[in-house]
Amino acid sequence: MLVIMANDTVPPVEPAAEARLRHPEKAHRPDQPVRRGKPDWLRVKAPTSQEYLATRQIVRDHKLATVCEEAACPNIGECWKQRHATMMILGDTCTRACSFCNVATGKPGAVNPHEPLNVALAVQKLGLTHVVITSVDRDDLDDGGAGHFAAVIRQLRALCPETTVEVLTPDFLRKEGALELVVEARPDVFNHNLETVPRLYPEVRPGARYFHSLRLLSDVKRQDPTLFTKSGIMVGLGETKEEVAQVMDDLRSADVDFLTIGQYLQPTPKHHHVDRFVTPDEFQSYARLAKAKGFLLCSASPLTRSSYHADADFERLKAARLASLAAAG
Repeated sequence: MLVIMANDTVPPVEPAAEARLRHPEKAHRPDQPVRRGKPDWLRVKAPTSQEYLATRQIVRDHKLATVCEEAACPNIGECWKQRHATMMILGDTCTRACSFCNVATGKPGAVNPHEPLNVALAVQKLGLTHVVITSVDRDDLDDGGAGHFAAVIRQLRALCPETTVEVLTPDFLRKEGALELVVEARPDVFNHNLETVPRLYPEVRPGARYFHSLRLLSDVKRQDPTLFTKSGIMVGLGETKEEVAQVMDDLRSADVDFLTIGQYLQPTPKHHHVDRFVTPDEFQSYARLAKAKGFLLCSASPLTRSSYHADADFERLKAARLASLAAAG
């Protein structure tokens, strides 16, 4: 026990003992406006179920990160109650600094070579029929982490052969040959999110390039036309309806099958502000527009996230493709 007498001074805290800032690049930025009073359609119950606690324990036991926790997803209570968790590989620290994202940023640690097996064991224990694998950006790696994605897919195929695999990848910007590694591992769904409209990229997703992300999605279909491709955007960041419609057209030109649209929620005052809360009726309008533009499937609602109801959506996606092929004769 350390006893501090009246005339003593408190010893200074060593830098290594200080809590690591989650977003060091945002620490000195001015606070952004915080929109108070969420509408009823964005309110969710706090996670308290036994199934939620059991899912969390399985994740902890296998030393895994999940985007559900790291990105502060509002659906974590609902999804984990159903034992659905989205695994986040390649560590919990991202090399980008997107203004919308709650995932920690900084210098990542070494890649865990046991992670592919740990992911597969957790998926097996959770009994998942469909799993979504995502990651932080790893600009520090020669292949951007693509080889690790491929290793996870192969391990899942070996240990959980009945489980379908969806990947949500970074953009592999300036990582020649990286995309091929993931496509050759043959996930069932390849997802890469555009996140927002191109006008907002400099302030929302400054480390990325809109047209590079589009090319990435197009290249997936060029390399393997049988793969389902998917992308998502957030609304409520300041985009216009016309800009969202243009993004839809761009994605269809890249032959993307599935579009998700959800409400942006501000994680902290240091993150990008919420421009407005988009109403459920507007989301329904976006879904109708996406269908008219030729997407096989569109999930659009205030709480929609990339992996929200991904298992049921995958079944709907397969059925939509079969119906489309039948209609084409």
